Amino acid sequence: MDEREDQWIADTADALLAAERQRAPLTALTVRSPGLSLEDAYRVQAAAVARRIASGARVVGHKAGLTSKAMQQQMGVSEPDSGVLLDDMVLPSGSRLHRRELLQPRVEAEIAFVLGCDLAGPDVDTAAARAAVKEVLLALEVIDTRFTNWRLALADSIADNASCSRVVTGPMVALSTDVDPAAEPVVVSVNGMAVATGEGRAVLDDPFRPLVWLAQRLHRSGDRLRAGQLVLAGAVHASLPLEAGTTVRARSPHLPPVELHVL
Repeated sequence: MDEREDQWIADTADALLAAERQRAPLTALTVRSPGLSLEDAYRVQAAAVARRIASGARVVGHKAGLTSKAMQQQMGVSEPDSGVLLDDMVLPSGSRLHRRELLQPRVEAEIAFVLGCDLAGPDVDTAAARAAVKEVLLALEVIDTRFTNWRLALADSIADNASCSRVVTGPMVALSTDVDPAAEPVVVSVNGMAVATGEGRAVLDDPFRPLVWLAQRLHRSGDRLRAGQLVLAGAVHASLPLEAGTTVRARSPHLPPVELHVL
């Protein structure tokens, strides 16, 4: 990249962070820069993450997004994206979150994993991904966009850290042969009423496949999934509006429930 491109990426990262702080959405980057490549979008993401790390945040994992047909259809895209999880984004089950802190939040239930060892390289497969997982859990991801009215293309989502705002984690259980994440049915309720369902296999037909995709994508940029990191495999259903005065809960037969209270 030349100096002008470097400056554009730096300025765009700053603008996205300012939009979040000020809760003032921006016009999508792909509207202002129609030729924005996915590679440059990931550079914007990395620049914004680097600024947050410089301010004291710490990387605790990664998310694979847009891994289910439901989410791809909802967002009008045909491939996944990924984002970085920072420690100040992660909340325990039962947490309270103020709606006014966010812009246009939505929520989705996911199967998530904690790694027991690194997962890296171009030849990772699902067997290696499963072997790398130490614990499995249910999570609620609060997605949000810094762009007006969720009018965004894949490159916009990527630049905006895959639209990840908060992650609420349920209790973790050891991954064993008794748990088949692909067959795990997840039910999402809002104020006690079931509103969405999905199985683990909704994400790329196997929730370990997003880990493979993530490991391979990170390898191309010189990074890896690391032991101890939290990894979100993607929503098992289309996202839902997140409103004040609601309690969102996800449950499944073999994993402890996860719950978020929205004020």
